[in-house]
This record gives sequence, C-alpha cells and structure tokens, in this order.
Amino acid sequence: MIFIAVKFTALAAERDNWLPRLEDFTLATRGEPGNVFFDWSHSVENPNEFVLLEAFADAAAGEAHVNSAHFKAAIETMSKLVAEVPEIINVEVEGTGWSRMAEVTPRDR
Repeated sequence: MIFIAVKFTALAAERDNWLPRLEDFTLATRGEPGNVFFDWSHSVENPNEFVLLEAFADAAAGEAHVNSAHFKAAIETMSKLVAEVPEIINVEVEGTGWSRMAEVTPRDR
C-alpha cells in the first residue's frame, strides 16, 4: 500500500476556502478504484495548516491518481491557495488499510 501524508499551509485569506475549493478533488479521489482512504484534517496548533492522509492499494493506483485530470486540476488550485511548499511523506507499507492499535482499548466507564 502507498501511504502519503501531506501538510499544506494555506494562505490565511484562503483558509476558509481550502476544503470547499478541493471538495470535487476529494470526492473524485475517494471514488478511484485504487483509493484506500483520503482524509483531510485541520491542525489544532496552526489554523492555516491542513493535513491530508491518503493511501492507494499499490504503485499502479498511485500512478493512476497522479495522472488523473482531477489531480492535475487540484494541483493548479492548491498552488493558488498555499503560502509555502507543502511537506510530504510518501512510503510503501505492508497491509491494505488501517490496523487496530493494540495498546489502547475501551475501558469500563
């Protein structure tokens, strides 16, 4: 599985526009056959920072993603909304999705 984490710092004036402007991209990516997950988060420390966690079944699915029309359109959109070059982690990992964390389990309340 290809796992990707990206930190985007939006221009302060574009912070509230980030998710709405990328909604079509998000929905199109989630609909790709090789997409495992595609989830946005918002930093609690930096109001202008968005974190994207995404995974694709394999290298071929990742390649199809970056060659898609919606990816290319999103790159153009994001390039107009970012304050700096995003930070990225892109690795190949074992598995097919999220695993359960063994150390934390629900307790009696």
